[in-house]
Amino acid sequence: MRIARFSHQDAIRYGIVDENELVVLDGDPMFAGFDTTGERVPLKDVVLLAPVIPRSKIVAVGRNYRDHAAEFGNEVPAEPMLFFKPNTAVIGPNDAIVRPRQSQQTDFEGELAVVIGRITKNVSPAAALDHVFGYTIGNDVSARDLQRTDGQWARAKGFDTFCPLGPAVETDFDPTSAVLTTRLNGEVKQQAPLSDMVHSVADIIAYASAAFTLLPGDVLLTGTPAGVGPFVAGDVVEVEISGLGILRNSARDA
Repeated sequence: MRIARFSHQDAIRYGIVDENELVVLDGDPMFAGFDTTGERVPLKDVVLLAPVIPRSKIVAVGRNYRDHAAEFGNEVPAEPMLFFKPNTAVIGPNDAIVRPRQSQQTDFEGELAVVIGRITKNVSPAAALDHVFGYTIGNDVSARDLQRTDGQWARAKGFDTFCPLGPAVETDFDPTSAVLTTRLNGEVKQQAPLSDMVHSVADIIAYASAAFTLLPGDVLLTGTPAGVGPFVAGDVVEVEISGLGILRNSARDA
């Protein structure tokens, strides 16, 4: 089931994607279930929004693909390398990524995003996927120059607009059978099967939940493959994951 969050007639609502229409839901399905209102709205008449705004946090994983670690001359961590992005970084499909004045190099990083569906603490890898509400696409935008000079990643990864998510959340998805492709102005820059992850989705959830409680609506970004690179104002970044669609965002300067 594919769930979209959208704006229509000055209201923000949720709906099930049914070909070219949205079957409108009574409320946020993560908390209100999947009861429908009986309404159908054409997709062409709505503005798709970020499918989820994390209630508390975005947990991201660094260097989770061997080829990406190698392209920066880094070793693959023995355990997942976790960092946070604030929920104020989230934007939706077709929203503009704003390149901050403080940075001279903003990079795209296409990633699988995992949406947590219920309170998750000290879960085992075997049970971890039962805590997933669904999957969507993310772009872990990074101010690469600030990442190098700051010595830690909070500012470089956390600017407003630095976490595009979308276009929808798919509740029935197998990460092991999908391929991620990132295009810059139509040119392929990243392409890899999600099965190339060093640490699996289940292992990441288990590892993170051993440190801090994951809440419904929290998002996990699972790492990016090789091929990350800079973009400038006017560029269009598209991240596609087979089975999840395409997350498309343009860029502009602050």
